[in-house]
Amino acid sequence: MIDVTGKKEVYREATATGRIRLRGETITAIEKGEVVKGDPLLVSRVVAMEAVKKTPYTLPFCHNIPITGVDVDVKVEGEYVRATVTVRTTAKTGVEMDALSGVVAALLNVWDMVKYLEKDETGNYPYTRISEIQVVEKIKRG
Repeated sequence: MIDVTGKKEVYREATATGRIRLRGETITAIEKGEVVKGDPLLVSRVVAMEAVKKTPYTLPFCHNIPITGVDVDVKVEGEYVRATVTVRTTAKTGVEMDALSGVVAALLNVWDMVKYLEKDETGNYPYTRISEIQVVEKIKRG
């Protein structure tokens, strides 16, 4: 870990986003509430929040810092489901990895909940893709 002892605590915020491409039939099932495991949009919001809080346990060089706020948006955009996560804290180090962890977990959860709809006749996923995971904004004040 990087030693942040000498740094002062300041307001920090990071927003990350990413998306998963799904078959049209899968998007329709999500929109109609017909996914067997439940609502992947709703469940993925909870999964993202939990992943944000557990980031230092999955990425051992991240500091365990107080998360003071998390906003999660998971929505259908055409042939994609997009996850956007904003994380806030007042700490000595940033929260971009926490935001990215939330996005990745949300998208993996979507895949898990709809995989039975995405498989082809051989059991593979030739259409399904997670992509464009990125930090879109990072703020540091103080």
